[in-house]
Amino acid sequence: MPDEPPVHIVLVHPEIPQNAGNIGRTCVALGAKLWLVRPLGFRIDQRHLRRAGLDYWQHLEWEVVEDWTALRRRLPGPAPWLFTKTAARPYTTAVFHPGDVLVFGSETQGLPPSLLQEDADRCLRIPMRPEARSLNLACSVAIAAYEAMRQIGTAPS
Repeated sequence: MPDEPPVHIVLVHPEIPQNAGNIGRTCVALGAKLWLVRPLGFRIDQRHLRRAGLDYWQHLEWEVVEDWTALRRRLPGPAPWLFTKTAARPYTTAVFHPGDVLVFGSETQGLPPSLLQEDADRCLRIPMRPEARSLNLACSVAIAAYEAMRQIGTAPS
């Protein structure tokens, strides 16, 4: 049985395979587990993975779940951290712990409002200037995941 991942990265309804590919690469680099919550905007099959450039996918610990309820059944541990540009709290104020769950929404819609309301005190944002509408999903995941790993002391050397 593999070691428990230091953090879990969750993509809720991801749409762009290249973003998922880059996020998967970040997860491999950190030893994090990637979770994909359906519906997905792409197919998980060998041809589509090759097209997205995921030749390292065999090194990634990942799982697809049907919906948010299924994810929470599989990850019943700590309440998740929800990343959204609408949060008031910057991600740098969060205290991350081993096994934490970092959740990101789709590229065009973000996280469903129902999830944000359910755990409003766990919503975090990555600060940016107002001229920028948003950051790329893969960039946002990398920023958050590396900060979590830095805090819990398991960032690769």
